[in-house]
Parts: sequence; structure tokens; C-alpha cells
Amino acid sequence: MAVAHLLLQLSAAGNAPRRNTMVPPAILLILQLLFTALGGAEGVASFRFTNACQHPVWVGTLHGATSPPLARSGFYLAPSATSRLDAPSSGSWSGTFWARTGCAVDAATGRFTCATADCGTGDVACEGRGPAPPVTLAEITLAAPGSGGQDFYDVSLVDGFNVPVRIAPSGGGGGDCRPAACAGDVNAMCPADLRVLAAASSSSSVVACKSACNAYGSARYCCTGQYGTPATCGPTSYSQVFKSACPAAYSYAYDDASSTFTCSGATGYDVTFCPGS
Repeated sequence: MAVAHLLLQLSAAGNAPRRNTMVPPAILLILQLLFTALGGAEGVASFRFTNACQHPVWVGTLHGATSPPLARSGFYLAPSATSRLDAPSSGSWSGTFWARTGCAVDAATGRFTCATADCGTGDVACEGRGPAPPVTLAEITLAAPGSGGQDFYDVSLVDGFNVPVRIAPSGGGGGDCRPAACAGDVNAMCPADLRVLAAASSSSSVVACKSACNAYGSARYCCTGQYGTPATCGPTSYSQVFKSACPAAYSYAYDDASSTFTCSGATGYDVTFCPGS
């Protein structure tokens, strides 16, 4: 970054002996603030969230067990609106993003609840709690800034589907760096035994589609027990429905070959809900 290079040069000049080139402290402070405003150290990532759906969503964020939380764990996003969160500036980071739908505050209890992907806190903030399935997940693991390592990211339907999602690197980057997405409407082709219908008794609209694991809990569908390895747990007729709608998304636990994406050096990631709208 040009500002960072200039800052280093001026700092060195201020410490050089026998030369009248010392930079006033006020100038250095201004440059440091400018450096921070423009993104700080190379490799620091930010996440930009866009709601391309025709309805509002309430974004949920969850950090990995060894990663610090982001500034917000949940927030409202109106149709066509965008919002940004910065990733931590040091160390690797992993986390998950999702959209909640049909959210409202119960007049009797004052609790905030959602029709899909509710995180169970009774509030807009998820506070370290994950979503209730079915839910479409955008998952990411960032390499530590300056390490030269790769970021890994994907869209997962292992816990079912509620809205289409895309996650894409931005701001440069090397390697493959393709978007990962589930842009198809799985709800429109969801098998009858996996459908989640709108709560209103007068409505039969499908608001989410369960995974077979969530619906039946069997080892075969959940890739657990004797089916807990890639060799013993392959696609099923249910997971193939998800795969046909979203070929680049995880349709079951060991669907790695076509569903894991990598990028190195990206300065940001765009997460878009309903990218095909």
C-alpha cells in the first residue's frame, strides 16, 4: 500500500542521524490515521453484506471456537441494503454467516424470533449462538494476514436451505478466487417430506427445506457412526436434489470435491443473499 510505504520512509527519516529531515509528530500521526482508515496492514479482510432479496433479512454471524467475535453478531438488512464488518487484523479467523427470515418481536413476550434460521437469543444479536436448521450457510476461514496462506470458503446446504447465498472474494487476490454460491431456489423443488411451510395457517408457501439429516436423524443421512467417513458416506437421493439446484454448494458432509473454494490475498469478501434476484 502506497501510504504504508510513505509512512515507513518518513518514520525512518525521523530516526536518521546527522540530517535535518525529522518529520513533525503531528504529520506522522495524520499519516498513521490515514493508513488505518485505508485498511491497515495488507491482508486484513472485511466482509460486505448485500441483501438482494425482495424481503428483509436479519444477518447472523458466528465466529469459530478459536476466533474472536466480530463487532456485530446480528443485524437487520433491508432489501437492496448493504452493510460491512471488519475481520480481526491479526491471526487467522473462521466464521459463518447466514440470513434469518420472517423475524418479528412477539408483542406478549417481547422476544425477537424468526421463521427460519433463528439463533434462539430472543434478540437481533446472536451472541455466539448458531442458527436453527434449516439454513443456508456461508462459511469461511481466513489465513493470517501477511502469512501468504490461502483462505477457504464455501456455501453449505448440509443443514438445509432457506435463502440463496453467494460469497465472493474482492479487492484482488491470487489463485482460483471464484465465487462460491447457491443461487438456485431449493425451496421450489424441495421434496414434500423436507418442506417447512409458513406458520400462517392460510399459507402453504415453502419458507425452507430441511436436510435429510435434520428430517430423519439417521447415521446414513448425517454421515455419522458407520457412515462417518468419505468412503462410507456418499450422496443420496435427497442430497442430489440440493446438488441439482446448487452444483457448487455442499449438499452433504463429504461433498468436498466441487464445493470448497480457495483464494489468497483477497482484501475483502462479498456475501450476497438472493444473488439471482
